[in-house]
Amino acid sequence: MNRFLCFFRLGLTGAAALLLAGCQTIVFGIANRGVAHPDATAVYDSARGLSLDIYKPAAPSARAPVVVFFYGGSWQRGSRAQYRFVGRRLTETGAVVMVADYRLAPATPFPGFMHDGARAVAWARQHATDYGGDPARVFVAGHSAGAQIAALLGTDARYLEAQGLKPAQLAGVIGLSGPYDFTIQGDRALEGVFGPAWQWPKAMAAGFVDGDEPPFLLAIGSDDKIVSPGQTFELARKLKARGVPVQTLTLPGGSHFTPLVELYAPKRGPQLLQAIDDFVRAP
Repeated sequence: MNRFLCFFRLGLTGAAALLLAGCQTIVFGIANRGVAHPDATAVYDSARGLSLDIYKPAAPSARAPVVVFFYGGSWQRGSRAQYRFVGRRLTETGAVVMVADYRLAPATPFPGFMHDGARAVAWARQHATDYGGDPARVFVAGHSAGAQIAALLGTDARYLEAQGLKPAQLAGVIGLSGPYDFTIQGDRALEGVFGPAWQWPKAMAAGFVDGDEPPFLLAIGSDDKIVSPGQTFELARKLKARGVPVQTLTLPGGSHFTPLVELYAPKRGPQLLQAIDDFVRAP
């Protein structure tokens, strides 16, 4: 079986099971086979040893949009190297893509990784022109836990304000299979990530919508059993009620991991990559 069919079938069936079982090496090894390595790697926070991988489009335009991508993994696992296929694929939208590491729980619980995300955004703005990007067109994006980070950067101003920025200065937020208003109580793993109960509401992007947000693109699989699709629709509802431009994309029959599968194999599921392309190219 060729690697495309292997991963596509895994993506619809076994990949989710393998990821949930912690077998990330197998799945991401298949996804990244034959994918070109980053064009550059840069340290964005030397004090904490955090770096990001940079991918440039094959035919760069002057002042290209920049997408800072945060990976998923329940805030407890993952690495930028695993998402090489995402970084490279997203350059097909004409964007310079930066896949950022962040500190993981439980060693660094919430809100530590949020501050990391804000520092990555600040670095991207400061250095965008070094890689052909436009500092005024920086998007944040993520899958699963990474979508929570991206969305909260776009709604709770405190993190970007610590870097001298505001959420409205982002060009947009792209959330894939994201948890935006979720239950922590009773889940020991999540309690370890988000700490004492008084902190939990501070992790919910949907609770901070006030109308001063950038545009949002939110995608979710209709059959996501890990994160309820209702969270995507509720965040979209709140954004719309405040007059914030928001687009939602429901992937019919899709699981929590379908957005990653579609980015790996867009010919089998082109609608997500097309939606992202339209979103980042919009004036």
